[in-house]
Amino acid sequence: MSTVPPAPLSPAPAVDATAVLVGFARALRAAGVAAGPDRVQSFLAALAHLGSERRSDVYWAGRLTLCGSQDDLERYDRVFAAYFTPKPPVGDRTRRAPDPRPALHLVTAEAAMPAGPEEEDGTARPAAALASSAEVLRHRDMAELSAAERAQLRRLLAAFALSGEPRRTPRLRPARRGGVDPRRTVRELLHRGGEPARLRYRAPATKPRRVVLLLDVSGSMDPYASALLRFAHAAAQAWPTTRTPTEVFTIGTRLTRVTRELAHRDPDTALAAVASAVPDWSGGTRLGEMLRAFLDRWGQRGTARGAVVVVLSDGWERGDPELLAAQMRRLHRLAHRVVWANPRKARPGYAPLAAGMAAALPSVDAFVEGHSLAALERLAAVVRGASDA
Repeated sequence: MSTVPPAPLSPAPAVDATAVLVGFARALRAAGVAAGPDRVQSFLAALAHLGSERRSDVYWAGRLTLCGSQDDLERYDRVFAAYFTPKPPVGDRTRRAPDPRPALHLVTAEAAMPAGPEEEDGTARPAAALASSAEVLRHRDMAELSAAERAQLRRLLAAFALSGEPRRTPRLRPARRGGVDPRRTVRELLHRGGEPARLRYRAPATKPRRVVLLLDVSGSMDPYASALLRFAHAAAQAWPTTRTPTEVFTIGTRLTRVTRELAHRDPDTALAAVASAVPDWSGGTRLGEMLRAFLDRWGQRGTARGAVVVVLSDGWERGDPELLAAQMRRLHRLAHRVVWANPRKARPGYAPLAAGMAAALPSVDAFVEGHSLAALERLAAVVRGASDA
């Protein structure tokens, strides 16, 4: 029986390694790792000497230059596992999507980073080429992804972190500059037996503002709802790292608080719990009535007061636009900032002409996109006050 010889492998397309590695640093920042420009420069300089051909070299170069504390290591491992995992070939897209949960602990680079298909046959490609699909995926519309791409997106979203904008508190903390701390200064003088000592200072402490996510789960938002709920789950799970209190509500024809359901550490379990708790999934949209219900029951009692409120919706309104406009003005008076993320905003020729969106915009502080991973990263920057839209 004759066998058909395998088709030769087509050459890998040219990859801008620097752009891919910088994209990896952006994904780390979205996960809560303080990978600033100076650390990124050190990372690129290290790989200029080591090269990006081996995954282990990229892993250890990034781990040693981009991580600043012990808490960063687990987030680094999760982002690396998601970002540098190659997509299966096009012919394999009909297979079942892999488990979206990445490995959380990497003991050694070689043991923790399994070889991809191109490494098993002895034709290893540069690690930057393996990650190029993740960099492209960051800018793809979430509604247009294949099953394999959605699985990779789930892994990247699992490493997300959402931090609220910092605010000053009445409490004081030790600092290098600020007002003189009399108690600590006197204690230092007594410790030195009355000899001259350096002055001790104190400054107001800061803490992140509460973040409130209002997620539209109506039929028009169905292509994005699952990914945005995973984004909300990652934000709620980031509390030990960001110290940001996060409340999540779904809005459609009913208002449902799903903060408790998203407390499950496993994202699949959390989404299953949300699906059971939300009775109006893929239904209609009554944004004005739902905002009024939220403000009457939760907002005025403190949930929205001084918080950063994020509305994740396309702005389609089946109710009275005047009611939505009135409730948005009410929300704007209570909240510190109101951010609206619209997945439709990125489409060519988009204009906020829908009655609901046009009624809400005058009371919105930042109007951003919400259709892709890169858009969610920009949204996270707006929420923590690092960027304006």
